[in-house]
Amino acid sequence: MALGNPYPSCNGRPASRDATPSASGEAELLAGAELLPCGRPLGRSWQQARDPSGPPDPHRSSCPHCREAVEGLTALDGATRALRAKEQPDIHGLANRIINAVRGEVRLGSMLLLDDPGHDLRIAESAAAKVLRRAADTVPGVRAASCRIITSKERTAHAVTITLAVTLDRPLPGRAEAVREAVLERAEHALGLTVTTVNVEINAVLETFPLRDDELSEMSGR
Repeated sequence: MALGNPYPSCNGRPASRDATPSASGEAELLAGAELLPCGRPLGRSWQQARDPSGPPDPHRSSCPHCREAVEGLTALDGATRALRAKEQPDIHGLANRIINAVRGEVRLGSMLLLDDPGHDLRIAESAAAKVLRRAADTVPGVRAASCRIITSKERTAHAVTITLAVTLDRPLPGRAEAVREAVLERAEHALGLTVTTVNVEINAVLETFPLRDDELSEMSGR
């Protein structure tokens, strides 16, 4: 019985003995290395391609299997390096995602009585809190992180505690007062919710960035 050729062909010609696994190649096989169709371990071809200062290898330069494998790994390596070099997300975008994730955890909450003569109109606490957070967000330099609504014993009045992240480009007392006014106005005119107190808590600081020239020109033209 004739034995088959132990050396796979490359470019239609029998591969030279240089393409057969050497002692180091056999060690690679024992370690689970992947073999190319030409019989050479993939790791060795990639290592030789990354180290052009090594001795010339006629097999690798003429073998389409080695060349194709190296080209594929080179493209993958370039894509990986490009992903690592990508810029980090801006601070405002990261803060928005964190705040939105926190807001997503809000449950329905209790039902709040609105300022209705029949006392039969109610709104879910989570829905009212969302409206009041958006009111706070209308104040420049403010992002509302959470809003709690506490109902009085008579269930006809409410106290609001709103937690903010703010920039420091303006005095905090004035900014907090602007938030109170925005929340009270929205509670009364948009919801019909009687709010007697708005407590403001600041638990984070947002970075401020200088305006670009086109933004400054736009503001000066207003």
